Amino acid sequence: MPPAQDHKRLLNNNEGPNTGGMGAYCRCLLVSEAYLEYLKENVLQRVIDGMKAQGSPYVGVLYAGLMMTKDGPKVLEYNCRFGDPETQVILPLLESDLYSIMLACVYGKLSDQSIEWSKNKHAVGVVVVSGGYPESYQKGKVITGLEKIVGNTIVFHADTSKASGNLVTSGGRVLTVVTFEDTLKEASAVAYLNTGFVKFEGTFYRTDIAAKSLEK
Repeated sequence: MPPAQDHKRLLNNNEGPNTGGMGAYCRCLLVSEAYLEYLKENVLQRVIDGMKAQGSPYVGVLYAGLMMTKDGPKVLEYNCRFGDPETQVILPLLESDLYSIMLACVYGKLSDQSIEWSKNKHAVGVVVVSGGYPESYQKGKVITGLEKIVGNTIVFHADTSKASGNLVTSGGRVLTVVTFEDTLKEASAVAYLNTGFVKFEGTFYRTDIAAKSLEK
């Protein structure tokens, strides 16, 4: 899968407390194709080979959370699941059928599967959170503005519910606005246009998702 960069800190410039993720984008232009190949061989493939050598071949999703440092890549964690918000910006770029890919994994035929990714699309996802997150925050705030969403955009609901016919907040990480366009700059611009439409009391989101790649 193409690389995505998550933004864990609450505030711009990676300041403030850690969160479950304030947004992500894909593709991450900070990582070259050559370096991706290096990561594949030295981070992911080694785990696969090691588990196979121990008699427990791995089947499923293997996600490596990495930090790029001056001393090279450092693995923070491995997850055997899809995680958000990274998945929310990766999967919209998948042109092949995800279910068929999963079946191919289960039956050991992944090498026979043709997996196609959109070569020209980039996705930016902005997480909208409740004021006070990740600590104390209020729930039940009426959400408006979703009907104004434009472009190639998906809104993923995380902590929302219905009350008295209204869409309301029901947690800290309320929803993620994901836009995919031909360039990262376009995807970012439209994603933030759409995020600005989303309103509820205490609305908060970072305004620098994908900024590092856009500065490149």
